[in-house]
Amino acid sequence: MGGCALPLLPLLLLLLLLPGPAAGAAVPRPPALRALGRLHLPLSPTSRPAVAGNYSVHYFQQKIDHFGFDSDKTFKQRYLIADKYWEEDGGSILFYTGNEGDIVWFCNNTGFMWDVAEELKAMLVFAEHRYYGESLPFGDSSFKSPRHLNFLTSEQALADFAELIRHLKQTIPGAENQPVIALGGSYGGMLAAWLRMKYPHTVVGALAASAPIWQFENLVPCGIFMEIVTTDFKESDPNCSESIRRSWDAINHLAATGSGLQWISEALHLCRPLTSSEDIQNLKDWISETWVNLAMVDYPYESNFLQPLPAWPIKIVCQHLRNPKVSDQQLVQNIFQALNIYYNYSGQAKCLNVSETATSSLGTQGWSYQSCTEMIMPFCTNGIDDMFEPHSWNLQELSNECFQQWGVRPRPSWITTLYGGKNISSHKNIIFSNGELDPWSGGGVTEDISDTLIAIKIPEGAHHLDLRANNPLDPQSVLLARSLEVKHMKQWIREFHASPKTAVLGYF
Repeated sequence: MGGCALPLLPLLLLLLLLPGPAAGAAVPRPPALRALGRLHLPLSPTSRPAVAGNYSVHYFQQKIDHFGFDSDKTFKQRYLIADKYWEEDGGSILFYTGNEGDIVWFCNNTGFMWDVAEELKAMLVFAEHRYYGESLPFGDSSFKSPRHLNFLTSEQALADFAELIRHLKQTIPGAENQPVIALGGSYGGMLAAWLRMKYPHTVVGALAASAPIWQFENLVPCGIFMEIVTTDFKESDPNCSESIRRSWDAINHLAATGSGLQWISEALHLCRPLTSSEDIQNLKDWISETWVNLAMVDYPYESNFLQPLPAWPIKIVCQHLRNPKVSDQQLVQNIFQALNIYYNYSGQAKCLNVSETATSSLGTQGWSYQSCTEMIMPFCTNGIDDMFEPHSWNLQELSNECFQQWGVRPRPSWITTLYGGKNISSHKNIIFSNGELDPWSGGGVTEDISDTLIAIKIPEGAHHLDLRANNPLDPQSVLLARSLEVKHMKQWIREFHASPKTAVLGYF
């Protein structure tokens, strides 16, 4: 797969990403809400490095507001092109719908596209999402006021993609006769599906990997996400999830003793000592996020996405959590050994930093704002069906936090109003792929809706494993998933080239 391709995430980014601090102090969030952040990104091992220069960097002047007419203000949207294998005769354009981070990072972590470029005679295009990376509508002031952030929406981003595709077809000789296929993972996967739904004349189909398009309102139970995380740990070792479930009380009990905060700080080798009950809650949130991240990146080979990790990291982590029936002190020490796998597998960390959980390539400010406006995904835990402390979904609590942080209130029904929720059977040519190890699969499309709205399940797959580059340790299920995805894409390409075309405003 040449170019800037590493074996892929998040995706999808992720994913992922957990809502992070904005301008001013960060607002503490309960674990179930904080977990939302790290979802929308692509993930990737390190079997091959990115090769700078195998793609070209471009900029396109986009309107800041596509849906109003009183302003012609524009910004530079960055996008990358790799056309080594592109052929005008029978070829295609694979268009990555960028999500919440630097597009070069996603380019470096979307190996599947690079692996199939030659087979599909494809030009690869990686489009950066507005308000991330270098694509900042108001430059350094983009995050300084709700008025500037008002244009950070999925609708505006989709319009950016549609306008960029139009531009490519009008300015690249031969591109006007090429079918475009949208691809993305996690939030990027949602955008790929929604691009096909909203602008079907721009893309002939979409591969939406680990795309939780149903994680809204009451379309799925609010506890499904954390239940899948728990299942991942429980299937590795039933005592593992039970140890984690017991650990919350152990931390609480120890924290209530006279020297408990100091003891916990030393036992967990924290970079900053705990000094308050608020610190304890933040610690437990951080530990919860770690278990969520491990579920998302539970890959069958060594990887280096959120952190350097061994193959099947949950199995390694659970080796330290096999006995829940130990003292509180011993259990916390065992938790440290488990955390150390995630945060110090390389052996370079001298202490554990509670404020760090993910890569800096992800745009935590932008995603924090989006998760306070459109991207309202209910999460909850009950401590029975999952291994976390109980926390109910509280929209008013979230709304108050969002208003305090950003000066905005959530619109929990807008995504389903805009994109249809589960009423999407009128659309066609979308592949929804989900790994059964991935907690985001709980909000994804996991059963075929029609002959052309296809669900592909990957039993041994974590967060869009299929978007990663080929790896010798890939399970058979992901190899099969990729072959089915390519089969469908080839069919879309054939149908496009076989159909009569009429030029309309640069589209075909």
